Amino acid sequence: MAKRPKWIGALVLALTIAAVFAGLGQWQWERSFANVDVPTRETETPVELGSVASPQSVISTDASGRMVSVECDVVGGDDLWITDRLHPDGRGDWLIRHCQTPEGHSLAVAAGWLPASEATQRVEGFSAPTGQDLVGRYVPTESPQSSDFEAGERSAISVAELINLWEQPGPVYGGYLVSSVAPEGLRAISTAPPPPDGELNWLNLFYAAEWAIFALFAIYLWYRLVRDEWESEQASQPEGAKA
Repeated sequence: MAKRPKWIGALVLALTIAAVFAGLGQWQWERSFANVDVPTRETETPVELGSVASPQSVISTDASGRMVSVECDVVGGDDLWITDRLHPDGRGDWLIRHCQTPEGHSLAVAAGWLPASEATQRVEGFSAPTGQDLVGRYVPTESPQSSDFEAGERSAISVAELINLWEQPGPVYGGYLVSSVAPEGLRAISTAPPPPDGELNWLNLFYAAEWAIFALFAIYLWYRLVRDEWESEQASQPEGAKA
């Protein structure tokens, strides 16, 4: 039945219609990504930390990943090493410091890092300058769940955990600062600008799915028509002549 000229022509027509529908679906698919609204956000020009963030509050979208500056004093005795941190140059240990602003607000600072091969050289006596201006990238706190407390190792920079380790934390910022300049003896931690935010156009994505369904339906309709005619011919033939 499907080899008859009429149905071969119908198949060509169905495939042509399916191809047109598929093309329309591809166009809608591309538009769903091309029309993503990407708001521009300045993150690389340092601003005062207090202008974009405040203690005892969740870090905002505007502050997350932004370069900031802050005047603070490093609190001696509160240094902490975070182990097995991934870095573009390999894994290593990060030095986390407790920094206090003139207002008495606490801020966790990732001061610098040592490669894992040099971890045995780390010391607790890095200088703790006072009244310094720090510049770095302000990033959200991490979850403490990735740390192996049973082995006595910490691999996450968790503000919630740090305030329990610092002797006098005071009001604490919800994120931490990755310093652009490391103390002597450490390497600076490299950071990258946050990826741009965008919003997928779900309406165009829905239309793309619709056109794909229409393309499949065009081919199914051809099959169904061929099947119906074959069944009709079978039903009209004498019982002994049916194939």
